[in-house]
Amino acid sequence: MTWMQALVLGLVQGLTEFLPISSSAHLRITSAVFFGDDAGASFTAVTQLGTEAAVLVYFAKDIWRILVAWCTTIWMKVRAPQRELVPAHDAPTTKLPVLTEDGRFSFGPDPDTQRALDYRIGWYVIIATVPIGVLGLVFKDQIRTGARNLWLISIMLIVFAVVIAAAEYYSGKTYGRARRPIELLTTRDGLVMGLAQCLALIPGVSRSGATSSAGLFCGLTREAAVRFSFLLAIPAVVASGLFSLPDAFEPAGEGLNASGPQLLVATIVSFAVGYASVAWLLKFVTRHSLDWFVGYRIALGVTMLVLLATGVVSAT
Repeated sequence: MTWMQALVLGLVQGLTEFLPISSSAHLRITSAVFFGDDAGASFTAVTQLGTEAAVLVYFAKDIWRILVAWCTTIWMKVRAPQRELVPAHDAPTTKLPVLTEDGRFSFGPDPDTQRALDYRIGWYVIIATVPIGVLGLVFKDQIRTGARNLWLISIMLIVFAVVIAAAEYYSGKTYGRARRPIELLTTRDGLVMGLAQCLALIPGVSRSGATSSAGLFCGLTREAAVRFSFLLAIPAVVASGLFSLPDAFEPAGEGLNASGPQLLVATIVSFAVGYASVAWLLKFVTRHSLDWFVGYRIALGVTMLVLLATGVVSAT
């Protein structure tokens, strides 16, 4: 891998990680179309550490609050077991939010309510991460080989464009009902979004696209679905990146093999661009639907199918 290729791929990773267009697909396509080879799944996983670092920085206050609430609540439960006569999943853990005059849900300045909410979200992230952790380990070899076939990636770009469009359509049709903010997230929401995240193991699906669509189907607001999608991605992506470090620094076989310094620079670039990307997307989804990305996914998928069919690009 040349330095220019490392910089370009780091830029692509940062730009596409949080958008529902699949960063892994874009890295694979960019490598194949412009560089004539594959940078590999390990390179993708390691550079994702940069974009997840951007999430950690952007949501630092939220993440710290969730960690503190989860740890302190667990400690309180251990210290006072006699009070926990009701199973945790049945016990009321938070007050209902109040609908304010501007149409938003609000808890008000109640630290106990906020701590209970953060504690629940912490559990939801843990529960929702288990499926992708298990499947990622079971199918790690397939993810690094067969799943990177450009025919499969191109088809997934198109198929999940339809899924995102269907989620937005469902969200619009049910908009008259009370769609729930992140304060009303449930265990079911977390589990459904966690199962949807497993689909992101296939390049072309998009982690944010799958989880956000699942959130919309569950009845969450678009902002709530996207925000929890970011939080949900942190443990899975960080674990994947760390797990792939040995393979990335000592790659085996053919492909665009990056050196350690090139990996570091690509990861730093993905962090810087990713931070701007996550800030932009959170503002974007408050006023626009995810349909804006549907047409792009379909156009890219169809273009790649044509290039593959005509032999311009090799599928492997």
